Amino acid sequence: MTQEEDIAAEAAAETSGPTHSGFVALIGPTNAGKSTLVNRLVGAKVSIVSHKVQTTRAIVRGIAIHDNAQIVFMDTPGIFKPRRRLDRAMVTSAWGGARDADLIVLLIDSERGLRGDAEAILEGLKEVRQPKILLLNKIDRVNREDLLALAAAANEKIAFDRTFMISAENGSGCDDVMDYLAATLPEGPWYYPEDQISDLPMRQLAAEITREKLFLRLHQELPYASHVETEKWEERKDGSVRIEQVIYLERDSQKKIALGKGGETIKAISTASRKELSEILEQPVHLFLFVKVRENWGDDPERFREMGLDFPK
Repeated sequence: MTQEEDIAAEAAAETSGPTHSGFVALIGPTNAGKSTLVNRLVGAKVSIVSHKVQTTRAIVRGIAIHDNAQIVFMDTPGIFKPRRRLDRAMVTSAWGGARDADLIVLLIDSERGLRGDAEAILEGLKEVRQPKILLLNKIDRVNREDLLALAAAANEKIAFDRTFMISAENGSGCDDVMDYLAATLPEGPWYYPEDQISDLPMRQLAAEITREKLFLRLHQELPYASHVETEKWEERKDGSVRIEQVIYLERDSQKKIALGKGGETIKAISTASRKELSEILEQPVHLFLFVKVRENWGDDPERFREMGLDFPK
């Protein structure tokens, strides 16, 4: 047993009664609110959030403790009809996460209903053997009659074990979901130490935070052809940390957009990212961003490995 497993076992042993643990795959169409929900259920930011669809690229695991259960949420990329190599890798990663989980949660945007990708996901779920529950999100924007009709239509296609109506934004219904998961996951020791909230390395989380700020600032101007890597991480004697990151783009025209007039855009992105990283790390952060053009990085196997994705042939 590793030292990490020893710590997790000791933490679980301190609770009363049998402990439960397991992996819960959260799947759904793009922009259904999966990352917002994971952050809500974990109680801390472990997955980046953006109004831009297909923001999550690889599986992010967020770890929550509820009653005697350790619930490992797997925030998967949104499932959609892939067009590019990166799209195919993301969709493959999402379905792979679903098949590896103890339980599957399908999140549907109540406003959009079963239109588009949701219908195809329901068909795909018929081939997956794990127990499944349905979460209808954004219920504060839809009347009750339409919600009940949507729940009935989805359960006609797949007999979900349970259906919950929630709002990931304000937390409505989320406690009921956590109660159910804690009681349903199998008995067993915890996988992670009690105070661990994610398995994402800090260097990678820092890159994701900057990518989020890039999307939030430039979601209308900059396409998906952007990628952030943390190249240097230096803990300094004064208690601060120096972080150097590179934003990779595919064309020179995109570089001008990312930098902005007089460098004002990249400065704003850096300021927002540095502020959030300082709060997460609880120490001063010196963040340096560099913008580089790497043509066709979306066809580079090394970039896929950096993102935690398999490179599709």
